[in-house]
Amino acid sequence: MTKPTVATLKSFIRKNRANLFIKHKSQFDGMCDGVVYDPNAAFKPALTVSSCIKNTLGIHGVWVVGRDLISAFEADGFKGYDVYNCTGSFVLAVRA
Repeated sequence: MTKPTVATLKSFIRKNRANLFIKHKSQFDGMCDGVVYDPNAAFKPALTVSSCIKNTLGIHGVWVVGRDLISAFEADGFKGYDVYNCTGSFVLAVRA
């Protein structure tokens, strides 16, 4: 199995845009100058955005920066990709 990349993520979004869910596990918080984890993270329908497409890939809550750790995800009835970088971590998935 090949290692998932940002291109893999873009293809996954293109193929599943209408059925995407996102789970924000952590995000950058300027008040503490670091990443804060969400203990109540849950999957929610992904919303599209039209700004900063290069980094958001058109999905609210997605933020790719070039040094992203992307891995396959399959749990809780969802299948997709887990992404971790300096801005936080999220799972982008569809119902399995």
